[in-house]
Amino acid sequence: MRSFLFVPADSEKKRAKGLDSGTDVLIVDLEDSVALSNKQAGREGAAALLSERQKTDTSGKAPMIIVRMNALDTDLWQDDLAAIVPGAPDAIMVPKTISGACIAKVCHHLLELELRHGLPEGQIKLMNVATETAASMFNLGTYQNVSKRFFAMTWGAEDLSADLGALSNRDTQGHYTTPYLLARNLMLLGAVAAEVLPIDGIYKDFRDDEGLEQEARAALRDGFTGKLAIHPAQVPIINNVFTPTESDLSDARAVVKAFADAGNPGVVGLNGKMLDRPHLRQAERLIARAEAARSNAS
Repeated sequence: MRSFLFVPADSEKKRAKGLDSGTDVLIVDLEDSVALSNKQAGREGAAALLSERQKTDTSGKAPMIIVRMNALDTDLWQDDLAAIVPGAPDAIMVPKTISGACIAKVCHHLLELELRHGLPEGQIKLMNVATETAASMFNLGTYQNVSKRFFAMTWGAEDLSADLGALSNRDTQGHYTTPYLLARNLMLLGAVAAEVLPIDGIYKDFRDDEGLEQEARAALRDGFTGKLAIHPAQVPIINNVFTPTESDLSDARAVVKAFADAGNPGVVGLNGKMLDRPHLRQAERLIARAEAARSNAS
């Protein structure tokens, strides 16, 4: 999963464009992009999309569908889940989580709804936005072993900026300032520690293709496996960056072969370099990402 595209749940036009964008994951948003007065229309829109998907033979080509619910500190989230769980979304995105306890709370509610609607226990997965408040920064190590549903974590700078009362979250060159780099890096570490996918946040200037590509490549370099998108035009750029090149794959396969040929020892030599088990794991993960990207494209 490379690209995660947000679309507002209350816009049929944008939902349709999102489905045709080539994104790996479509995030149908009930939270920030839907006005308070339009929340019920958003729920109905998300439910309609899920219902239509159930009627259509997608042959595995449609994107994964995630619905972003409203935050747990509102009186909206339980109504969100009641409206969308019958349609069996692939996953729910939980915004503004403070700790792993927030994931556990949603898990408990999801289990009741799955049983009520005859869905397999644990079918609906979970991901979260883990850095939207100052308080959340102190709990990014609490997501380990929280639930088998939990598969991905991402971060957000916009709500964190509002929580901090900051004038901006980027400097004059367009780079994140120190508090937001800290949030990004802690989220990356927290996701890896929890053994879930680390997904980079949005790049909000959707007309700046070069800036998006640079930020996506920096995220790939640091260990992120995908990136959020807010416009269909961003999807091809993100998919391209997070799809391993043939050169990358050739190098990774050579590492795997070197270990296999040597009987899978702790250390091998390849092209004059000493490689140990972390290099093997890195190569295996890159090959797995390439296979997943190929599957999404087929």
